[in-house]
Amino acid sequence: METKPVVTTFADLGLPDALLRTLAAVGYETPTPIQAATIPQLLAGRDLLGTAQTGTGKTAAFALPILARVDLAQAH
Repeated sequence: METKPVVTTFADLGLPDALLRTLAAVGYETPTPIQAATIPQLLAGRDLLGTAQTGTGKTAAFALPILARVDLAQAH
């Protein structure tokens, strides 16, 4: 039986340091279940469909991996 790693922080999800600092600055400490389940998959480039109730963090679950791919060095 396969066991999933325990996710207790956004750092556990593999997000870049710049996003982790931003999340901490706005007070986000612990990912919601939908975020913990989707962010690593999306960072790995997988396609994903996720459903959860309103207010569970779905927007961040899908937006954070997109933001992780933005190259700020190329911003003008």
